[in-house]
Amino acid sequence: MSTPLRIGIAGAGAVALGTAALLHKQGHQPMLWSPSGAGTAALETAPLCATGAIEAEFSPSIARSARQLAEENEVLVIALPAYGHKSVMDALTPHIREGQQIVISSHASLGAIYLMQQLAARGVQAPITAWGTTVVTGRRQSGTDVQVNTVRARVDMCTVPDSDTDHALSLCQALFGDRLQQRDGLLAISLSNLNPQNHLGIALGNITRMERGEVWSQGQNVTPKVGRLLEQLDLERLSIARALGLDVKTIFDHFHLSFHVPVASISEMNQTMHARGNGGTGPATADSRYVTEDVPYGLQLTAVLGRLTGQPARLHEAGIEIFSAMYGRDFTTENEILNALELDRFSLDDLQQAARTGLLHRVS
Repeated sequence: MSTPLRIGIAGAGAVALGTAALLHKQGHQPMLWSPSGAGTAALETAPLCATGAIEAEFSPSIARSARQLAEENEVLVIALPAYGHKSVMDALTPHIREGQQIVISSHASLGAIYLMQQLAARGVQAPITAWGTTVVTGRRQSGTDVQVNTVRARVDMCTVPDSDTDHALSLCQALFGDRLQQRDGLLAISLSNLNPQNHLGIALGNITRMERGEVWSQGQNVTPKVGRLLEQLDLERLSIARALGLDVKTIFDHFHLSFHVPVASISEMNQTMHARGNGGTGPATADSRYVTEDVPYGLQLTAVLGRLTGQPARLHEAGIEIFSAMYGRDFTTENEILNALELDRFSLDDLQQAARTGLLHRVS
């Protein structure tokens, strides 16, 4: 077992609690911070109980503020929905110290560049590691209980600036085990997060179940036609990655490594997950992160990269428009991070350099 480290987790949802349970099992000391305070209220008086892929009962430390989280921990992990990233980064920025390690689980919409630039404005340099997905999946059962559905066998990662890559990889392996895989820069990580495209197809094919609040198996309802849509969405993402000269995993790799099922069609892989009991339960509300997070913070970046590379992601773009029409809102305007970065002022070369340094400015 590695030397115990103090890890501050910004977030208190299922992923944050599952990540805390994994860190506890690895012998480390997690501290949770709920920006609203509501997410950790029950944990003030009762232990956290994790079941499923991780079995653990323990009492994590609780932070009262962003300042306490940053000051009392050696490493910070941002583990909450993407629409909360900017406000949490803004709260943490004044308290992050020189050289403090930061992990974004999972990374969305070039948030590592946004955070790096905020820190640079303070004259602080801290390595930021971006993950292509979360290390765990699960559902929060109550204020103190989390069902961990899976611990992923592989999680893609990169670090900005890229000169800190080796140290960050060693740190993540010490914290989470030998399950991290280095990828070639932040754009590769951005294109390694398959949740937005997958959730697009799943939500589009099951939106009435979500609206009616039904209890339904997600894996079972990735039917052949939904599965085929996911495969076609994946081809758009892979075309963009190839145009950038990047090596990223396929949707087949994703389901095989995340859920430990044999490679087959995407529908067949999901049916196997369902038969094994780890197909998961689909959202029981239309107010789901599958749409409210993944459309503006996931699909939107893929669409932008498609336009920049001359590989338009037509199905992704159509998904954004369809969900905007369904929800009566313009999801293209809701990404606070991309809005702050003002990408339309920069070229693809500028963006590719920022993906390695963490700092966005004009190359020429």
